[in-house]
Parts: sequence; C-alpha cells; structure tokens
Amino acid sequence: MERKKMAEKDGGGGGGGGWIPAMDLFRSEAMHLVQLIVPIESAHLTLSYLGDIGLIQFKDLNADKSPFQRTYASQIKRCGEMARKLRFFNEQMSKAGITRSSKSVSRADIHLDDLEAKLGELEAELIEVNANNEKLQHGHSELTEFKLVLQKAGEFFKDAQISAAARQRDISVDQPVESLATPLLKDDEPIHDLSKQVRLGFLTGLVPKEKAMSFERIIFRATRGNVLLRQATLEEAVVDPTSGQKVQKNIFVVFFSGERVKSKIIKISEAFGVNRYPFAEDMGKQAQTINEVSGRLSELKMTIEAGLQHRVTLLQKVGERYEQWNQLVRKEKSIYHILNMLSIDVTRKCLVAEGWSPKYATKQIQSALKQAATDSNSQVGTIFRVLHTRKLPPTYFRTNKFTESFQAIVDAYGVAKYQEANPGVFTVVTFPFLFAVMFGDWGMKLGDIMEMAFGGRYVILLMSLFSIYTGFIYNEFFSVQFELFGPSAYACRDASCSDATTAGLVKVRDTYPFGVDPAWHGSRSELPFLNSLKMKMSILLGVAQMNLGIILSFFNALYFRNYLNVWFQFIPQMIFLNGLFGYLSLLIIAKWYTGSKADLYHIMIYMFLSPTEDLGENQLFENQKTVQLVLLLLSLIAVPWMLLPKPYILKARHKMRHQDESYELLDDNDDSLHGEADPDSDDQGFEFSEVFVHQLIHTIEFVLGAVSNTASYLRLWALSLAHSELSVVFYEKVLLLAWGYNNVIILIIGIIVFIFATAGVLLVMETLSAFLHALRLHWVEFQNKFYGGDGYKFSPFSFALLGNEDESS
Repeated sequence: MERKKMAEKDGGGGGGGGWIPAMDLFRSEAMHLVQLIVPIESAHLTLSYLGDIGLIQFKDLNADKSPFQRTYASQIKRCGEMARKLRFFNEQMSKAGITRSSKSVSRADIHLDDLEAKLGELEAELIEVNANNEKLQHGHSELTEFKLVLQKAGEFFKDAQISAAARQRDISVDQPVESLATPLLKDDEPIHDLSKQVRLGFLTGLVPKEKAMSFERIIFRATRGNVLLRQATLEEAVVDPTSGQKVQKNIFVVFFSGERVKSKIIKISEAFGVNRYPFAEDMGKQAQTINEVSGRLSELKMTIEAGLQHRVTLLQKVGERYEQWNQLVRKEKSIYHILNMLSIDVTRKCLVAEGWSPKYATKQIQSALKQAATDSNSQVGTIFRVLHTRKLPPTYFRTNKFTESFQAIVDAYGVAKYQEANPGVFTVVTFPFLFAVMFGDWGMKLGDIMEMAFGGRYVILLMSLFSIYTGFIYNEFFSVQFELFGPSAYACRDASCSDATTAGLVKVRDTYPFGVDPAWHGSRSELPFLNSLKMKMSILLGVAQMNLGIILSFFNALYFRNYLNVWFQFIPQMIFLNGLFGYLSLLIIAKWYTGSKADLYHIMIYMFLSPTEDLGENQLFENQKTVQLVLLLLSLIAVPWMLLPKPYILKARHKMRHQDESYELLDDNDDSLHGEADPDSDDQGFEFSEVFVHQLIHTIEFVLGAVSNTASYLRLWALSLAHSELSVVFYEKVLLLAWGYNNVIILIIGIIVFIFATAGVLLVMETLSAFLHALRLHWVEFQNKFYGGDGYKFSPFSFALLGNEDESS
C-alpha cells in the first residue's frame, strides 16, 4: 500500500491527481539509464513491486531472440490461455446479462497455479452446463413443433373427415366408399376410375414462412403436380431446434402417391431446412400423443429452468472474482513479458535488466528493490547502479488530470525531444483562448459537449470559460446584445431616432466599461466596426504567439548550449518578424490609441514599394519614415544573416577538429545527450553542401512562413465573424420572423428550428471548426518556430497502464 501511495503521489507513469508546477512541465524530467542485477529467486516479486510504482522503462536485451526462444515463453502461453478462459466467462456473463462486481480490486489472494486449475474446472463445468442446456433446449423446441404439428395437422384431417361425411350423404348407394384422404383431392382433380383407388401417403412438418412459396413451387414441379399440399401460418414465431432462433413458420401437410414421390419430397424438405414430424390418422392416437408430448414438455421446462439457474449461479460466482482474477492474469503476463526482456547470467544465477527512469525516483525504486528482497527471503539483494551513456533518453512529463489532455494535444503532433521546451505549458491557456476568439459567445452551454468528451473535460471547460469571456467582450449571446455592464454610452438625440441606424445617436457618457457597446448592434456601422476590430486583434494575437515561439527556441538553444542557433537563428528571426509584422502590430495599437484615420494597408505596402515617399496623413508618429527605413533594412539584412554564417562556421569548426591531433572522436553509436547531433561530427560525416541546403530551406521556410503564418491567424477574424453572422441569421430570420406572424403554430415551429439550428450548427459544427483551427494554429504557426517533436515517450512498466479492457492473447 505504501508503494501505491508513493506512485500515486509522484504521478506513476500517467496522470496523477496533484498539481504540478509549471516549470516541471516546461522541461521533461531528468532521466538516467539504470542497471539492475536481480537474483533469480526474487526476480518475479521484484518486477511486481516495480510494476506497482511504474517508474522504469525496461530495454529489451534479448531483441535478437524470437518470442518462442525466450526463457519464460511457456509462462506467457499459460497466462494467455487463462486470459482466453476469462474472455469466455466474460462473453457468457454478457449473454446472460450478469454484471461483473464493481468492488475495488485488491491484490489477489490466490496463486497463479491455483487460479489456473480453478479456471479450468469452472470452464469445464460451464461448457458441460451449456451443452446440456443446448441439448435440452433442442429437445424442447422439437417437442413444441411436434405438438403444433399434431394440433394443426389434426385440424386438416378433421376438416377432411367432415367434408367426406357430407359428400357421402350426396352420393348414390351403388358408388364405392372413398378413402379418408380422397376428399382432399376433390378440389384439384376428379377420380375417373374409382376401381383403381390408391391409398395416399402424407408427410407433415414445418417450413420457414419466407421459404413456404418456393417450397410449394419446387414440390409441384418435381412431382409434376401429382401431390396435394395444404399450409397454415402459425400465429407466433417458434424457436427453431437447429439454429436456436425464433422463426416464423408454416405448418404443412403434403399428400402423395408412391415411394418415388415420397423420396423426392423428403430430399426437397431437407434442402429447405424443413423439420418433419410423424402423424397418426387415428384421432384417438393423436389425442394420446398430444398428452404425452405436453407432459414431456412440462418436464423439460422444469429441467431447463433448473439448468439455467445453475448456470446463473456459476456465472455469478465468477463475476464476483472476475476483476481480481483478470487483473492477476494481466499482471502476471506483463511480468513474464518483462522477464523475457532481461538477460540471464547463468554463472551468477541472476538476471540483468537495463532501463530508463526519472532521477527523482531513485530512492523510491531502491526502496521497492529492498522490500522485494526482504519479502522473497532472498539472501542477496538487487544491485542498482546508474550507467553513463550518451544515448537520448525518453521524454517524460509528469501530468495530472487537468494537464494531461493539453499534453495529449501537443503529443499528437509529436513527442518532445528530451529536455526540449514543452509547448503544453502554454497550450493550457493559448489553445482554449484562441478557440474562444473564434467562437466568442457567452451562450455556450458547458454540459452539452462535456457529455460527449469526458476524457477532455478540462480542455472543454477552459474552452467554455474563455468563450464566455470573449462573448462578454463581443457582447454577444447568440447575436443578442445586453447592457450587462451599465447603459450604453450613446443615446438618441430625439424621438425620431431609430434603433436600426446610428443617425441621431449622440455620446452622452464615457466609454462603455467592458467590451463592445450594445449601441453598435443593429447599426449600419456594426459590421465594418467589428470587422476591423477582429481582424486587427487577430494580427496582434498571431504576432504575439509567434514571438513566443521564437523566444522558446532561444531557451532551447541556450539549454542545449547551441550558441550558433542563438546568434544566427534567434536574433535574425526576431528582427525579421518584428521588423515587419511587429511594426504592423505597433501601428495598430498606435491607431487605436490616437484615433487616427491612417490607412495601415497603404503604410505597409509603400514601406516596400516606396520607402522614401512622404507619409502625409498616414503618419502616426514623428520620424516614422526613418523608423520604417531602418526596420526594412534590418529585415533585409536578417535574411542573409540566417542563411550564410552558420554553414561556414560549422565548416571551419570541422577543419579545426581534424587539424587538432588531441581531438577525440565520439563513439559511432552515441548521440549527444545535451544538444543536437553536430552535423560536422565524424560519426555522421560533414557535407557542406547538405548543411548549406538545409540552412537555405530553413531560411526560406521562415521568411515565407512569417508572411503566411501571420495571414493564417486571420482565421481568428474569419471564424469569429462567421459565428456572429450565423447567430444573427438564426435569430432574426428564424425566431423573430416566426414571432412576427402572430401565429402560435408558426411560432412553435420557429422556436424548434431555432433550437436545432443553434445546437447543430453553432454548438456542434462551429465548435468543431473552431477546435480544428485552433489545433492548426498551435501545431503549424506556433510550434514550428521551436518544436522538433522528434523524441519518444517514456513508457514505463506499470500495472496502472494495463487498462481495464480484456487483452487478446
């Protein structure tokens, strides 16, 4: 229990429950490669304890061996067979409608060998019960059909007997007596030669209703019409003895003459899946047979009910311990799987394991190893030591229930390289906020979407809260404006002032305290005003987030001591981006602050086309033209600054290293633990052309991306405007239009259409669209400035990560 508490406190291998400092998320946990030398007698218990804490990712030291050549292959096969039996029990419980026990699962109090024997006994017993029940059900279905045949076929013959008696009274005395079956043939063909009467044979049974017409047609053709077939449809479906499914059937009686015809009818019946049953013409025998069948049905019913009750009792017994047994089997299989990854030292009778673990977990792991040695009565404890290596460790971020969903958004793009800056820290805020800028409606209902995506409930919660916040800024509630923060700053000059126009409106008080003034709603200037506001705001947010990405690339370069990237990537990138689009952002703020009517499009275009031209009325501050010339010159210089120095410096370093006799070559298989792989190192080979082309591509990508990425952020403006206009359409063209008809029925229809349109389009389609666009802005526009995403995730051996689903063997 102590180990489990410690694992939960530290986060184990997955999401923990406590709050994690932001700086712990910014860089992945420090990792080291450890080696364990475990005595064979305590190996199983040691791995069991390590699985409880879940803080070591084991390496496969037997990668050259196939699964069947490994030491513990037979144990894994045993666990797989037990897992198969448990899946069989689970299927049987599902069919019987028996739920598994929901009690908390504790450590199993049964040994694996005992569980194997127990499962074998239970499976054999359940298979026998199922077989007996199936046999009894088959017999019950046959007897049920037999009883129905006796009843319905008896009615056929009873009607024939009544018809024959009536005909005999109308026939002259000198005519011979007809057989019982003859009247059934009277309707179809006359008997011309009464002296050659033949006693007719007959067959009875049941045929599926959908095959009845085909069955009758085939028999008629095969016998050239020399038969008589009568059918009656059963009112209720019956359980077919063969399939065990309820089927709608017809009872039939077919009369024939001759053994040859009988043989044909039997073959056709078998082809159509017909169940045939014997029938006696004698009425007394019929009644006796029905009574016997009814008695046997009652006995079978009682026997079946007793068998089903025994089966339910057996499955309930399994259900009470199913979760415990299933967890034990899954744990044992995972333990033997790890044991197969360890190398065996036969001389010292021990197993050697290697794996990655967080540095902070060293004491916890050593404590678990000591406890395992004590509990297994091992005379020698496990040896724990740290191995020095230059290989790149896995990436491990400790997350909790709140942060794990945001980290999953980042990991979907790519797992951070070891110690690389983690975008997840900023995604917690920026992702829901950018979503909210596009959605921007404080009428968003939290519960509707949370029910669909419980796993991302905290992401959706923040998306909702930020949407409410931006909805207050836009002053939109499904296109309806409210004076939540006091009355409007504008009022009508006279009584003729219309709500649909700004004509006649005068400013009577200070600026509206928060968000857009409600007076803009419905005015002729609403769309141009909001259009300009949201477009400029999108540019400001985009430039700010891209600057954040470049700044994070600086921290990456500083941490990995890659100073070339600081001087020849970070600095020129900051100059280029802010010399153009940072300057545009400052112009936007200056225009808002001064209230100027300067044309920013004209300023930015002629900054390139005619930088020396006088700005005139577009000038926002003194010496603006000089500032623009300096910024333009710096932006132009930044391009060759990014392109040329770095490849030539790397080339010079490569030559100096080869000239220095004391330079020690790195091992061919090692990568640098603290930085990028050096392109001029001997283990990779230095090709100046490749380095130069790579830098050229990176430079072109950044220069073009600075323009395209800034334009990409305009999707914030476009989607926000689309959401607002759709809200207006649904409100004015559906709800208000229906209200104007003064008709209750039309009003009800309008309200229903408005609700479904709002829920389907605004709360589902618009939400999904805004989510995907926010995802793209983070993956492409933000993360490509600093995030490599070429690492691999820390996947520790942990029982908590086994999951609750039944694994396939």
